[in-house]
Amino acid sequence: MTFQEDSSPLLISGVKPVGFGRGVPQEATDILIGGGGKIVGVGNSLQMPEGARRIDAKGAYMSPGWVDLHAHVWHGGTDISIKPQVCGIERGVTTIVDAGSAGEANFHGFREYIIEPAKERIKAFLNIGSIGLVACNRVSELIDMRSIDIDRTIACVEANRDIIIGIKVRASGVIVGAWGITPVKIAKKVAKILKLPLMVHVGEPPPVFDEVLEVLGPGDVVTHCFNGKAAANIMEDEDLFQLAQRCANDGIRLDVGHGGASFSFKVAELAVQRGLLPFSISTDLHARSLDNPVWDMGTTMSKLLSVGMPFEAVIDASTRAPMEVIGLPTENLLSPGTRAEFTLFEVNDSNLHIVDSMGYNAHLPRLIEPVWTILGQEAVKASRYVPPRKSALESSACPHCGWINAR
Repeated sequence: MTFQEDSSPLLISGVKPVGFGRGVPQEATDILIGGGGKIVGVGNSLQMPEGARRIDAKGAYMSPGWVDLHAHVWHGGTDISIKPQVCGIERGVTTIVDAGSAGEANFHGFREYIIEPAKERIKAFLNIGSIGLVACNRVSELIDMRSIDIDRTIACVEANRDIIIGIKVRASGVIVGAWGITPVKIAKKVAKILKLPLMVHVGEPPPVFDEVLEVLGPGDVVTHCFNGKAAANIMEDEDLFQLAQRCANDGIRLDVGHGGASFSFKVAELAVQRGLLPFSISTDLHARSLDNPVWDMGTTMSKLLSVGMPFEAVIDASTRAPMEVIGLPTENLLSPGTRAEFTLFEVNDSNLHIVDSMGYNAHLPRLIEPVWTILGQEAVKASRYVPPRKSALESSACPHCGWINAR
């Protein structure tokens, strides 16, 4: 069910605002959206203007629109990407950040055929490898120095600064081979020249996780921060854990980046117990992780909730924190005059049993489930993605992520 955007006002009643930061009235249960999709009233028991449409949220939570900081939506341009609508507005996600599907050689097609027509806001980390993930690990984007064209990469970013918000490099052995840490250093240099953050995929070495962290600085992003791969997870090495803590305290952003082979419930649980929370929650959704084991943003958020991450922190890590990374405003999101962009969701009791990226079972006692997505004066009915049950219970071996030993 969709309300098409028009000139009539939209009244959302009976919501519980969460994740908007300071200054939101505790009694605010109604939001009135007027012309241009801008907020015209916030309060309790607002009067419904003549000709307005109304959504009765029935006590659902309302947060800023969810932001998925790591997904792959260059559908048709790579062999792993999915369509934006599969993981976007109908799943409660208003902003999708593509994490390196395109490099400088094919970004123009990504922009023209996917980004510009999409209803969702799509931003992108540009892959330091010129070809991006065209054939993913079957043809690595980082075979040798010929895979990187620094001049063309810089030119591509300068021509697309409205969309490109950072540089991406995949730093794991199946991708970089004997290159080791060198591609990360090149990518960091390019990011510094462009004054943009660097997102680094970490996985099985080389290079080792420790080397990667030593290259990065405040504002950079480490994705797959709770992976469970041997010689790459932060809970198997106390020195690495303490290094990760120091880096997080210094402003390096730890991103979940669940993916097909990059999230361990046990690693996440132990890290959260010791006070190391992720900066941002993201899915790393692609064709190999959609049905097994990621599903969608709401389910990924529920997993972090299940390992002990506080509810408010889960919401912040799915909204305002990733908004900060990509340069979106994070204040006054419920103030009159601001364009409406919200996710309405419920937190329901559950008995769902699910597997992580390592193939191990876990229980989700509570599920975060989107019910409406609000973009301006348009309201789109939302829900969690539910894959075929057989896929949900299978192991999650993911050769595209470089890990094939799932049990």
